[in-house]
This record gives sequence, C-alpha cells and structure tokens, in this order.
Amino acid sequence: KTAYEIASGDWSSDVCSSDLILVSLKGFNDPYFFEKYKFNVGAVKQGQQFRLFTSGFLHADFFHLFFNMFSFWSFAPILLANFDNRNIFLIYFGSMVLGSLFMYYFHKDEPYYSAIGASGAVSGIIYSAVIMEPNIQMLVFFIPMPGYVFAVLYLAYSIFGMKGRFDNIGHTAHFGGALGGLVLTLALKPELLSQNPIFIAIMAIPVLVLFILVKLKKI
Repeated sequence: KTAYEIASGDWSSDVCSSDLILVSLKGFNDPYFFEKYKFNVGAVKQGQQFRLFTSGFLHADFFHLFFNMFSFWSFAPILLANFDNRNIFLIYFGSMVLGSLFMYYFHKDEPYYSAIGASGAVSGIIYSAVIMEPNIQMLVFFIPMPGYVFAVLYLAYSIFGMKGRFDNIGHTAHFGGALGGLVLTLALKPELLSQNPIFIAIMAIPVLVLFILVKLKKI
C-alpha cells in the first residue's frame, strides 16, 4: 500500500499491523536498516526528519512488538465502530508523529538520545478509545478500573517517568501520543465535549500539570 492509498481510505488495521510487523522484522535482522531509521536527536537536527515517522515502525524485540500489537488490537474495534478508515489513519499516525515531536522537544539538547517503537501511536489509539468510552473496563495488573481512571494514572506515571528518568521506557513518546489521541479525537468528534465533559476535564488534569512543570522548568 502507498501512503496515498492509505490516506484515500483504502486502509484497515490489517494493513497497518502487517506493515509494522514486516518493517520490525527487517529491523531485527538488519542493524544498518535499524540504525538508519530509528529516532535520534542528532540525526533529526541534521535534517533527517523522516526518523520522526520511521522510528514508529521499529521495535527492540519480539516482546516489544507483540505488546504494542496486542494493545492496538484490543482498542482498535472501538475506533472502527466510530470512525472511517481515513480518520483512524489520522489518529494513529498523528499520535505517532506527535509522540516523536515530544521526544525531540524534551531531549533536543541530548544529541545521542534514541528511541524506537509504535508506543506513541498505540497510546493515541488507546486514549482515543477511552475518550469515546470512558467507562470501558480495563485490567491493569489484574486490577479492574474504568478507562478514564487508567488514562489519568497513565499520564501521571508518564510525567513521573519523564521527570525521574528511572527506566528505559519512552515516557515522553507515550505522553505525546496519548495527548495526540485525545486532541485528534475531540477535533473529529467535538460532540464528545458536551457528552463527556466531566471525564474529559479529569483526563486533562495531567496535561495541565505537565505544562505547569515545564513552565516552572521542573522537567
């Protein structure tokens, strides 16, 4: 499939996931390919902006790939029930790029900072689903909770991870992707603002906290 065919509506979750798997497999077996297309701050600064997009098709290992694909397939049905293929394409890839832009912004002074994975895009899909079905029941570490509670905790944890840098997880991309999913979904379905105002306000709290921390230079 070409980008034009996808954007024109000839797209499905099958196409997206199959392309992602094929590119990831290529990256597993070709170190040069992997290094050329992963996200890297220094390379982006040198004009290789395509890495903001291509890094979302690479994964560290099979578990990383499986986890992202499992998450995608778990929430994609909600989007398929509410959007046409073109809008799902917009949410998925818009969240992917926004996640990369967040990484670039927060790590722009770290030329060796690198990252890979579809986590930003998948976070956008999850949050798009949650904003449409805020009471969807989710199982987190075997604990059931409503989707909007998960959304708040996830973004709060991402801020904590961005600030503390205590692990190797790309919290910045997760937050940017989740924010992309929320904003794009509300732009496409503005009626949600009147249908779920309380849930949206609650889910917006971590976003407000992030911008306050940035303003205070705490992140």
